[in-house]
This record gives sequence, structure tokens and C-alpha cells, in this order.
Amino acid sequence: MIVLNKFLNTKDFISLVEKTKSLTIHENLLESIDKNYTFLKSFSADKVIYGVNTGFGPMAQYRVSDEDRIQLQYNLIRSHASGAGKPMPDDFVRATMIARLNSLSKAKSGVHPSVIEVLTTLINKEIYPVILEHGGVGASGDLVQLAHLALVLIGEGEVIFKNKRQATAEVFKKEGIEPIQVTLREGLALMNGTSAMTGIGLINYHNATKLLQWSMNCSALINEIVEAYDDHFSVELNSAKLHVGQSTIAEEMRNHLKDSQLTKKREQHLYTGENNEVIFKEKVQEYYSIRCIPQILGPVYDTIENVGKVLEGELNSANDNPIIDSDVEQVFHGGNFHGDYVSLEMDKLKLVVTRMTMLADRQLNYLLNAKINEILPPFVNRGVLGLNYGVQGAQFTSTSTTAENQALSTSMYIHSIPCNNDNQDIVSMGTNAAQMASRTIENAFQVMSVELVAIYQAVKYLGIFDRLSSKSQKIITNLEGIIPDIIEDKPLYPVIEKTKNFIKN
Repeated sequence: MIVLNKFLNTKDFISLVEKTKSLTIHENLLESIDKNYTFLKSFSADKVIYGVNTGFGPMAQYRVSDEDRIQLQYNLIRSHASGAGKPMPDDFVRATMIARLNSLSKAKSGVHPSVIEVLTTLINKEIYPVILEHGGVGASGDLVQLAHLALVLIGEGEVIFKNKRQATAEVFKKEGIEPIQVTLREGLALMNGTSAMTGIGLINYHNATKLLQWSMNCSALINEIVEAYDDHFSVELNSAKLHVGQSTIAEEMRNHLKDSQLTKKREQHLYTGENNEVIFKEKVQEYYSIRCIPQILGPVYDTIENVGKVLEGELNSANDNPIIDSDVEQVFHGGNFHGDYVSLEMDKLKLVVTRMTMLADRQLNYLLNAKINEILPPFVNRGVLGLNYGVQGAQFTSTSTTAENQALSTSMYIHSIPCNNDNQDIVSMGTNAAQMASRTIENAFQVMSVELVAIYQAVKYLGIFDRLSSKSQKIITNLEGIIPDIIEDKPLYPVIEKTKNFIKN
């Protein structure tokens, strides 16, 4: 059980998204929400407050009469529930709901307590609003995506419940759920925020950490397959560069390979003083995709770590406008809904995920090209050369998917397009960036799955299982029920899919 109160860390957030823990609200939190709501109700009685008694966006110059205030909130929700495209996956929607709940729980939005209660009920009952993938530009928050969430909270629109798309009103009636009370600014408060991009972004961060671990696993296994020298992940070499990520990756590699019987000591081969050949039989240095792992994955590690810190900060922020501060009894207008922090981190994440994809594709190519590895048959073909084809066909999938990731890595952060009658004249495109980052991650899992299929065949072909490190042995053993011995040709798409699901989940 996770009790929502002051701070929700990333680990607990992911537990809630993955439904491994249930959610409840601390009683003190509801008291704070009610205090904040009561203050705004009193404070706004004789003052001009954006979105309470004014229109929205460039229409803020128009006063809204007291008798139309509630209708104003309904109009905002209904008019902006205008997304397009496919419905977002359930985990994205759940993450969005949890992120919005957590932001509103900071008691700086002036919402009625019923918003917190109904949103918590929907999360716990796994009733998910139909939120379409294309919408907001990520500046005045995820306006369009969150409008679809707000639409459900007022009892309208559609939900996914028990894997079925249904009318919200019907599900609410069956489950005994009353819509939220709309009084002051519940529509604006629900929509003004970065919760869609933040929720999706945190899922991306979580999956990127898995990718990084598998990238290190694959890199360690390839070092063993080619019997590489171990000095390229030594303390001495990597501490000569002052980067946390590089030293961390090098340490991970050393821990993974510490009991390997395959990696070599340079002093036992090239430092003996007995190497008199003109052309050395043994490689003096391996290809970059094998020996530069700390230098390549080091900045990936640093970037992913920073993404996690920024997104955890955004998750626990009041990303609304205006900010209702009942402690100092003041309302502050500004732009906390702006998604630049998330957008920039998603662009960074796309880049490093694509870098891992490229590394996996190059390592795969090394294994499949007999002319450069000089130890394996072409395409790790364990059948009859010319008659059978090994992993040849799957390489096309890896290469094409890597190319798609390279194209997807184009920045959204710098693709601002003014809109909203130029009121939103510089925007973040944060949710676009988050969804594109998600696709690069899915692609990267696919490419890494092809690489693992080839690694598995290489280990079996060379008969080196008993000499692998204990960590590598565990990986190969776990893959035995997923990846078959490819001797006779067979369709590989089910194998790639099973491998992807294994390393992702």
C-alpha cells in the first residue's frame, strides 16, 4: 500500500503504474486540499482570478459573470476534448492519472476535494479515460490529453474498463461513482499541467534503465565471445577520465566479468616480450563497439540518471496556473504548466536510447560478419552454408529499426510552433517528445532482442558456456526456453517477440 501524502518517489510511482501496490490518500492531504479550496473560494469573491472569473488563453480579457462560472469550467473541458489518433495505452493513461493526482495533491490548485477522491477511485478500480495520442503542445500543460481525463471525471466521454471501451456514464452508474463537484476551477486545474508527458516520461525512464542493463549484459557477453582483453574496463584506464557514468559502467563490466575464463590479461599475451611477428595473429585492440563500452554507455548512464531526477521533480511539482497558496493567502499567475523540463529530458533520452540501439546493431553486425570476427560462420549460421541462413534475415529488421530510431531522435524541444492566437507563442511539445521517446525505447528492445538471438547462437556454436562468467551463464540459461537453436531455417519473428518481452518485463 502506498499512502499519497507529500512526496511520491519514482520507485513507488512505477509500483502504482504496474499495479504491484495499491493507492490510498493520507487524511492530512484531504484536509490540505479542503483548506486550499476554501481559501480560493473566499479570495476570488471580489478579485479577478484567471480561469475563475475570466475566459481562457487569449480570451482572458473577457470577464465571466458569477452565474456562468461553473459553466465556464464545463465549456473548457468539453471544447478541449479534441484529441485524435489512437487511444493511449492503459499504462500511459494510468501514469497520467497518477501524475495528475500527485500534482493536485500539493494543495496549490484550489480544487474541490471530490477531484482527489474520484480520481483515486478510478485509479484503484482501473477505470481509464480514453485519451487520444495526439493533442496538446505541452505549453499550457497537456491541455488536450488532460481534457479527456477531465471529461471522464465530470461523468462524460468514454473509458476503458475491463478491457472494453464504454460510455463513462454507464460505468459510473454500475460502479456507484459520482462525478466530481465542479465549483471554482476544477476544469482548468485538471487540464493545466504536465501530467501526461511526465507520466509517460517516467515509464520511459524506467524502461531505459532496463535497456541500459541489457546493453551492458550484451556487451559483456560479446567481450567473452571474442575473448577480448580486460584492460579496457580497468579502474586505472577509466579513472583517467573524470566522468561518473564511465567509471560506473566500467565497474559494472568488471563485476559482470570477474569470474569469466574467456577475457584475457594483456600482460599474458602481448606484454611477454616474446611477440616477434611482423603481423600479429591476435588482435592488439578490439573494435570500438567492444572495447569502448564505458566511454559509449557512460554518458548514456549519466543522461538516464538525470532524466530520472528531473522527472521525479516534475512529478512532485504543482504544475498549474495560477498557483493558489493558502499559506501566504495569495494567488500567483505564471507558467508552471510549461513542459520544457520534460521535453528536453525526453529529447535527451531519445538520443541515448538511439545510441544504445546503434551499439546493439553494430555489435550484431560484428557477430554476423565472419570476415571481421574470424571465429564464427557468416550470420552465425549453424546449418549448411548456402543452404541455411542463420540470423541473416533478422539483421534487416535490426538495421531498419535502428534507422527509424535515428529519424525519431530529431528534437521536439526546438520544434515550437506558435498557436492559440499566438498566446502560446513558444511551446514545449513535451508529450510528443515523450511518446516519440517511448517508440525509440520499444524499437531498441527489438534490436537488442535480435542481438541476443545472435549472441545465443554464437555461445552455442563455440561451445563456451562453461567458460562464461556466472552472470553470463545465468543469462544464457534464462534464454534457453525462449531462443531455440537455429540450425534449420525457421521464422524468427516469434523468437524476436518472445525475447523482447523477456528483456522488457
